[in-house]
Amino acid sequence: MTPEEKLKIEEQIVEVLKTVYDPEIPVDIYNLGLIYNIDLAEDGLLEIEMTLTAPNCPAADFIMEDVRIKTAGVPGVKDVRVNLVFEPEWDREMMSEEAKLDLGFL
Repeated sequence: MTPEEKLKIEEQIVEVLKTVYDPEIPVDIYNLGLIYNIDLAEDGLLEIEMTLTAPNCPAADFIMEDVRIKTAGVPGVKDVRVNLVFEPEWDREMMSEEAKLDLGFL
């Protein structure tokens, strides 16, 4: 895949991630700052490194599966691996300005 094709696919991945929500928070996981890394390999393997707002999040399995299913549907993505990490620890400063505004932090 060309660099332009890869960039287009990565942009679509970000758009799809913006449709994934923690059921308890009315802001998508991308703008919450829960996505730490998106790595799309030449062979179509997508690796996503993400975290949760809290390690004991009851919706963790639901959120991770939603990420996996939705990103797997992006043309050009052949396989998806979602890696859950807790370092660095998530905090409110990782949220986008939009998310902070939506949640009343600004």
